[in-house]
Amino acid sequence: MELVAGSYEQVLFGFTVQPEPEASGEPEKWASVADFTHHAHTASLSALAVSSRFVVTGSKDETIHIYDMKKKIEHGALVHHNGTITCLKFYGSRHLISGAEDGLLCVWDAKKWECLKSIKAHKGHVTFLSIHPSGKLALTVGTDKTLRTWNLVEGRSAFIKNIKQNAHIVEWSPSGEKYVVVIMNKIDIYQLDTATISGTITNGKRVSAVTFFTDSVLAVAGDEEVVRFFDCDSLTCLCEFKAHENRVKDMFSFEIPEHHILVTASSDGFIKMWKLKQDKSVPPSLLCDVNTNARLTCLGVWLDSGTGAKESLSPPAKPSIVKKEQQPNLGPKKSVAALQENETSKPISKEHGLTTGSNQPRKGSSQVSAKRKMVEMLEKKKRKKKKI
Repeated sequence: MELVAGSYEQVLFGFTVQPEPEASGEPEKWASVADFTHHAHTASLSALAVSSRFVVTGSKDETIHIYDMKKKIEHGALVHHNGTITCLKFYGSRHLISGAEDGLLCVWDAKKWECLKSIKAHKGHVTFLSIHPSGKLALTVGTDKTLRTWNLVEGRSAFIKNIKQNAHIVEWSPSGEKYVVVIMNKIDIYQLDTATISGTITNGKRVSAVTFFTDSVLAVAGDEEVVRFFDCDSLTCLCEFKAHENRVKDMFSFEIPEHHILVTASSDGFIKMWKLKQDKSVPPSLLCDVNTNARLTCLGVWLDSGTGAKESLSPPAKPSIVKKEQQPNLGPKKSVAALQENETSKPISKEHGLTTGSNQPRKGSSQVSAKRKMVEMLEKKKRKKKKI
């Protein structure tokens, strides 16, 4: 198991964590060991996502970088967006969806690292993305004051809802029967069957991250050092606890045998692991903390397949979300980006900080050259017959 966090300082951190032997009468503790630090981008990191094998990071430098966590090497980079990468989400181990300030939503094949679909999702920025547990729907919010529902099977817009202000977070519940939309310090809870607001939770300060533990319990972090647990049915605060010395930037929750764990990252440089109690009205206990000495921006946990871990909202892998042939024809401006994507988004082995070139011929180039040779041979034969 590995804690992975990105920072304003352009660095990606990785820490291996594991339980320490329990001493009688002592509270449970976990040990952390620094695994890697990598100068990942040329600008601050803005988004991070984790699958069973890969970690991907997005940045203000407009690129997405891929890391193979099993081989511990950089796998390559995806260059398709024009603007800060704002959100990254894996669905299973086969698909990655990215959103950015260019308003685009891109679906990637996480095996071949090809762009299957590129959709103009919002008139402004795409600010957040959440995938339904079934993998058939996704929700996005943007700076055009809309909440949009996407049909991922067909790769098209399914529903557009106008909201009064720009939302910056949207998140499905584990069952997919409800979702929350965050606008500043207010959290609106929607029911999927009616698409209406069933209640609103108000946090003390602007909300920076939310994560569901169950369909009815939501963890909320904001521009403050406190994390609160809310009941989504009664809309009451179950408990709150001081998690950090500065504002909490991101949270991640997952389950392993006998443990339900919350991980928090803060601008104070600390990543902390908390063990949740069965009764969510009781504050969690601290398992371990790690000081990165950096201003952290995004967080993920790489769960090795051997740990028997279950990530919150992590669905099983499904068949292809969209077909590649459905990709729309890009305009003249995007054709260059598409060509650049085809040449650079293929897996690139990167060892010892050296990236190999990607001057491989595109698919079909060998067939084209063979056809040209055949045509040339036929033309030569015709010329010989004419001379005779």
